[in-house]
Amino acid sequence: MDSLLREYLPILIFLGIAVGLALVIVTASYIVARQKPDPEKESPYECGFAPFNDARRQFDVRFYLVAILFIIFDLEVAFLFPWAISLGAIGMLGFWSMMIFLGILTIGFIYEWKKGALEWE
Repeated sequence: MDSLLREYLPILIFLGIAVGLALVIVTASYIVARQKPDPEKESPYECGFAPFNDARRQFDVRFYLVAILFIIFDLEVAFLFPWAISLGAIGMLGFWSMMIFLGILTIGFIYEWKKGALEWE
């Protein structure tokens, strides 16, 4: 049992150093930095309206559209990494199937662009 616990000792030391260093950095930032936020810092960020309005206020549909488009094209990149790593093993069939996948996504992107989904007025 002692040998098993000794194997975990480096992990515990690492976690102790990480927690200690995090506490030191946070404490140092409170000591060194100014703690007087100005009105600009407390203003709404990227949402376009004040954060303390009625919660039932309607959002502009463009927020949802941009979020969905971001998720779609972000997942496209997530599929590219395993494909690139295994490209030598999957051969030409894997290469051309990914080209078809990318072509369909490119057509969708061009369609959204032409429809004006990426325009912000």
